[in-house]
Amino acid sequence: MNLEKSYATYLDEQDVLKTYRNEFYNRNNIIYLDGNSLGLLSKRAEKAVDHMMQSWKQYAIDGWTEGNNPWYYLSEQLGKLSAPLVGAYSDEVIITGSTTTNLHQLTASFYKPEGNRTKILADELNFPSDIYALKSQLKLKGYHPDEHFIQVKSRDGNTFETRDIIDQMTDDVALIVLPGVLYRSGQILDMKTLTNEAHKRGILIGFDLCHSIGAIPHHLTEWDVDFAFWCTYKHLNGGPGSVGGLYVNRKHFGNNPGLAGWFSSSKEKQFDMEHTLTPAADAGAYQIGTPHVLSAAPLLGSLEMFAEAGMKQIRTKSLQLTQYLMKLIKADLTEYGLEIANPIDDAKRGGHVFLVHPEAARICKALKAEGVIPDFRKPNGIRLAPVALYNTFEDVWETVQILKTILKEERYKQYENKRGIIA
Repeated sequence: MNLEKSYATYLDEQDVLKTYRNEFYNRNNIIYLDGNSLGLLSKRAEKAVDHMMQSWKQYAIDGWTEGNNPWYYLSEQLGKLSAPLVGAYSDEVIITGSTTTNLHQLTASFYKPEGNRTKILADELNFPSDIYALKSQLKLKGYHPDEHFIQVKSRDGNTFETRDIIDQMTDDVALIVLPGVLYRSGQILDMKTLTNEAHKRGILIGFDLCHSIGAIPHHLTEWDVDFAFWCTYKHLNGGPGSVGGLYVNRKHFGNNPGLAGWFSSSKEKQFDMEHTLTPAADAGAYQIGTPHVLSAAPLLGSLEMFAEAGMKQIRTKSLQLTQYLMKLIKADLTEYGLEIANPIDDAKRGGHVFLVHPEAARICKALKAEGVIPDFRKPNGIRLAPVALYNTFEDVWETVQILKTILKEERYKQYENKRGIIA
């Protein structure tokens, strides 16, 4: 492989998505590789927020039904824009709540212990907030997590074998909740196979798509997934605390939500003010509170770009970026104790590269001091996420040169090997 910078320049010249970089606010002399934690602000997202503020200014209360993006229908509008990213019908997706709020809603709706089926199956590598929510839902139903919560064990501490997950699908499991992409190693779980195997055993299954939506294609409806949920501030670039999303398969329409609320209502009945809920006939039934309009607004701009670029082209470039990064690391950095711990196979790798090193926290601090923004994951992980819409192959090349200098000259030793307040 050509290791020269000129090759990176050549790849950037051939990039069909290169014009999108100009859509984002990239700080000068900064290489941002933390888009799997918080995506960059785009000019379209900024414009969308401004338009929403103008709508508030112009219409006041009438903004709920007037203007280009009436607030009363905003969650459904954004759901329709998001549906292609998860492979769903537009009425199966709603933009609402937050990741954990939506998981609470979906678990309250789909976890129905009966007879011997009382357990929830998850995994030991999932993000902590999912585990907190699932354990609390067990307690609310009167079950102790020590006895009714199963976590699949990882053989290597970074990834899972599909067979190991299937083996835990026993006849006492009522619900399964797993990540689509593991947040540390970036492994893509085989959602299609896992869903099929769960349904063979009469178990409902849902997925956390926080690290997969906007990074990889999905086919939730085709795979017959029961439900899914996600945030929108990572690969979707919706901004800090932007509104989350959820998916409910059409076959579950008509059931009452576990946690009913004001916006669970049918739009036609909501302002009849009845004290008996008439739930929406689609995924809208799983909303709880009033839409967070100003926190949802950036998605109008961001999702517009995803519709233009298409997930096929985004995924193709994402794979090229991470392939290139891994090849450069293998060629130049393994002698310094840096190991690639994410899946090498394209079909199993999400949108970031996961490196492990005993001095990972120090190395991340040194990278930031040199103008590269990585992400540390305790105890020894470094995540690097070159994002297709705004990172370049030159970004990747420069990052590896900087990382090599840091390791070769041991510049990291001037920093404490301890995470910051936010890793």
